[in-house]
Amino acid sequence: MDPETIMIVDDTPANLQILSALLRKKGYGVAAFPRGKMALAAAQRKRPNLILLDINMPEMNGFEVCEVFKATPGLKDIPIVFISAISDTEDKVRAFNIGGVDYITKPFQMEEVYARVDTHLQLHRAREVMRQFNAQLKTRVAEQIEEINRSQLAMIFAMAKLSHTRDDDTGLHLERVQHLCRLLATALSKTDAFADTITAEYIECIFHASPLHDLGKVGIVDSILLKPGPLTPDEFEIMKTHTTIGADTLASVYEQYPNNPFVQMGIDIARFHHEKWDGSGYPDGLVGSAIPLSARIMSLVDVYEALRARRPYKSPFNHDKSRTIIMEGHGIHFDPQVVDGFSRIDAEFDAVYSSMTDG
Repeated sequence: MDPETIMIVDDTPANLQILSALLRKKGYGVAAFPRGKMALAAAQRKRPNLILLDINMPEMNGFEVCEVFKATPGLKDIPIVFISAISDTEDKVRAFNIGGVDYITKPFQMEEVYARVDTHLQLHRAREVMRQFNAQLKTRVAEQIEEINRSQLAMIFAMAKLSHTRDDDTGLHLERVQHLCRLLATALSKTDAFADTITAEYIECIFHASPLHDLGKVGIVDSILLKPGPLTPDEFEIMKTHTTIGADTLASVYEQYPNNPFVQMGIDIARFHHEKWDGSGYPDGLVGSAIPLSARIMSLVDVYEALRARRPYKSPFNHDKSRTIIMEGHGIHFDPQVVDGFSRIDAEFDAVYSSMTDG
């Protein structure tokens, strides 16, 4: 291992010779310079482990040199010990205020120089070890959190999948919903209307929260959920409650994790994805932008999925017919800006559906 390098900056040749000899005797590498500018240039080429810096020098005094070191990335963490014949308290205070770690008064006492240099090198080594440890710890913690998050998301998706095993929304329905929501949200993020709202984090969140839209179906009896024909008005009222059942279930989770945006978006999607832009939806009859954006996106995706799906009471519609029906809901069933976003990428919707068929 190479010896640690001490940089000495002093305009007095005798001082440079004395300090250099003392430090080399102790086994340190030495880089000695009579001017601050020379020392700064040399430090850029080879970073020293510690700097002994005189205060009274021509061109740049020690305070000015120190300020440049502390303002330079890659050099600002080098410990600087000031050396000077001046013993004025104000100078010492200034030395510490601009980043110096210690102060040695001339004439030098050999044991004092050794003690202060050794102490600050040990402190610097300890700080560097701690910095590396913290960086490694942060990486390990991030990896563990990521693993926990993946496990939690997989479990949540499995629960959402389980809620769909009782009806005819089987196969790759939830996977398509995820990809279609991400596709539509990404398209909307590129518009002026939603550029500030739909961030990369928002898109990731809706991808994972969208499978929760029909979580409340677990609370609907089979005779209604699995009915092969149209529902009666009373049955439909019961079916509507899947929105509040799902949202209430997730709300109980949100009470324990109130700062979790994923759970909050899951609640919004579960409760409001059957609301309509004109206020004729359920369960709350919200109008326009009062409907959370995530639910407006989910509403269009959910209808597209339903139109493309085979049901006991209908054959699947092709993409063109499904697109036409959605366009007819512009400003009525759906947020007009969301429909406009869909119309720009509808071919990609068809591609996703075709590549993720249930058959």
